Amino acid sequence: MTNFFVFLEATAAQPSPFLQFLPLVFLFVIFYFLIIRPQQKKQKDQANMLAKLDKNDEVITVGGLHATVVLVGDKTATLRIADNVKIEIEKSCIQTVQRSKASA
Repeated sequence: MTNFFVFLEATAAQPSPFLQFLPLVFLFVIFYFLIIRPQQKKQKDQANMLAKLDKNDEVITVGGLHATVVLVGDKTATLRIADNVKIEIEKSCIQTVQRSKASA
């Protein structure tokens, strides 16, 4: 019986180091296309949206406020949320731009 185990150990060959790392490379590629790349695209789209932000655009903030843009600065925007009520927020807090009142 021990001869059988010795025979099995002798015939079992070690796979090459390249083949051992191949599954890790495959997992990285999967993660890149399913997680990293879509997140980078979303960040790029958000940056483009904020760069195109203009006066009279209707926006929704991450806090859920629906407002109209009154003034756009470098890092901040002033929003009108009601008559005679204006707030200044970071541009990064703007989640979506719905439409411009001028184009409606």
